[in-house]
Amino acid sequence: MLRRRIVTVGMTLTGRPTRVAIVGGAGKVSRQLIPLLIEAGMEAIPLARRDEQLADLEQMGAAPRRLDIEDASADDFLAAFDGCDGIVFTAGGGADGKVERKRTVDLEGSLKSMEAARALGIDRFVQVSAIGVDQPVDSSAGDAWKAYVEAKRGADAALRATQLAWTILRPGGLTDDPGTGLVTLAPEVERGTIARADVAAVIAACLTNEDSVGRQWELVSGSTPVAEALAVLAH
Repeated sequence: MLRRRIVTVGMTLTGRPTRVAIVGGAGKVSRQLIPLLIEAGMEAIPLARRDEQLADLEQMGAAPRRLDIEDASADDFLAAFDGCDGIVFTAGGGADGKVERKRTVDLEGSLKSMEAARALGIDRFVQVSAIGVDQPVDSSAGDAWKAYVEAKRGADAALRATQLAWTILRPGGLTDDPGTGLVTLAPEVERGTIARADVAAVIAACLTNEDSVGRQWELVSGSTPVAEALAVLAH
């Protein structure tokens, strides 16, 4: 039986995660994050739904588990998170324009993850959202984009309302450029882009920095090293 710990948001935790489940484990951010977790001495548990994804993730040195976010039951989430002490939610419904998947993945997947975390006593929860989702959506943006923004906004609000030890990261437009290790990180920043590798670096830094608990930041490429940017904001 896992020990239940209740943490008030904003409090300093003791220790750091040692086994981290990654929801959206086959995604591009996760694949950048996995080696960083391993290097930091944490076990990476990426969650994916297809056999070929699981095999590929295992080759990276991770210990993947099967989870289909949309079809999984509450018990499936509990099984996927069993034994973990940290969760990173970096799943997304994709760029296929399917409105329904923005709700079932970006919102409901996050809500299911939060509930499982609470049930198992997993305090640490880092969520990857998107820049500017609290702003009104331009009426010309299209139904899929509106659904995406509303899903991310709802998931962030739900996480902030929990007693989990949360951090919310809201990156700008994601690219596959090589990471620079240099970012602009603040509660609000000018819109821009950021390499997925640099988003992963910020996630890993937050997991090892207890002062990032209860914080919500936007991030884009910049000129400040990740560790320095986080140290300034987290104190």
